[in-house]
Formats: sequence, structure tokens, C-alpha cells
Amino acid sequence: MNNQNLTDVLAFASLLTAFVLAGVQFVKTTVTLPKNIIPLIGVGIGLVIGWAAAPFTELELVLRLWSGGLAGLSATGLFELAFNNRTGTTKE
Repeated sequence: MNNQNLTDVLAFASLLTAFVLAGVQFVKTTVTLPKNIIPLIGVGIGLVIGWAAAPFTELELVLRLWSGGLAGLSATGLFELAFNNRTGTTKE
């Protein structure tokens, strides 16, 4: 991967983060789920949004999926997953 591809992936991931965050918040408020799987749901939503963004960008599929995955991780807080004990459910 050259530097231009990496720049494109990071820029697109920054854009997608807002949409992924909205999707994760929607899921958290409508469905009762264990909190420890929210990051996985964020990555899944990011991958779907990255895949569905084909009409809006000229990035290849693999680069869009990387962008969506990175957006999902950043939207849910990878560091929060690693350093905080996430117990309980989303709807309390």
C-alpha cells in the first residue's frame, strides 16, 4: 500500500466515523445487548457502511472496508474496550 492509499483510507475513515457512531448509538438505544460486544457491532456497522459507500467514492472495496473497520473501532473506543471493564447491558 502506498502513502496515497493510506491517506485516502484514513481520510475516509474520519468521514465514516460520524455515521458509524450514529449507527452504534441507534443499536445501543433500541436493542438490549451486553456492553462488551458493542465494539464488535461498531466494526460490523463500519464494514457495512464502508461497503455501501461505493457510489460516493472511487476507493477500491478493500480500502473502503479498511476505512469502515477503522471507523468502527474509533467510534466505539478501542482503548475503552482494552482498559475498562465493560459489564451490564445497554438498556438499563
